[in-house]
Amino acid sequence: MFRKLVLGLSAAALSASLAVGVAVAGGGSLSLGPVKRAAQLTYRGYYDGHKDTFLVTDTSSKAQATAMHINYSAPLAKVRNAPRQFFIQGRAAPGQLSVFGSEPGESDYNPLWEEIEVRWHASATPVLLVRDDQIDGLAKAGKLSETDLHVVLNAPITKVGK
Repeated sequence: MFRKLVLGLSAAALSASLAVGVAVAGGGSLSLGPVKRAAQLTYRGYYDGHKDTFLVTDTSSKAQATAMHINYSAPLAKVRNAPRQFFIQGRAAPGQLSVFGSEPGESDYNPLWEEIEVRWHASATPVLLVRDDQIDGLAKAGKLSETDLHVVLNAPITKVGK
C-alpha cells in the first residue's frame, strides 16, 4: 500500500511539473510572485585581441558600488589570486576598453577580477591595449604603469567574442 501511495504521489508531482512547463512554454503564466526585471548593462572588454561581453554585479568597493548602482560585497575584498582586469585611466588609444587576464575556457577563469589601473607615462604614445601580456610588456619597458587597486569585481563574462 505504501509503495502505491509513493508511486501515486511521484506521478502526481511529475504530472504537475510537466503541466507547469507546458503552460509556461505555451505562453501561459506561472505566478511565483511579482518580479520586475531591471535592465542590466553589459560592457565589452578585450581578451587576447578579441572583444568579450561582461556583466558587472558586485564589487568590494563601496564607492564603486554606489557609482555603478551595483551590489557592495565586503567579503569580496578577501579574495586573493583572482585573474586581473585592467582599466585604462587618463590618456588612451581610441576605442580602448578594459582588458581581461582570462576568459571562460581558460584554466584560471572565474568571474571575480582583481582591478588593475593602467596609466600611460607622459613620454609614451598610447596604443590600443588588447592583451594582458601586452600590458605587462609595456610596463616592463617603462611605457605605462600598473597599480593594483585592491578592489575585487564580480563581473562574469557572458559572451566570448571573436
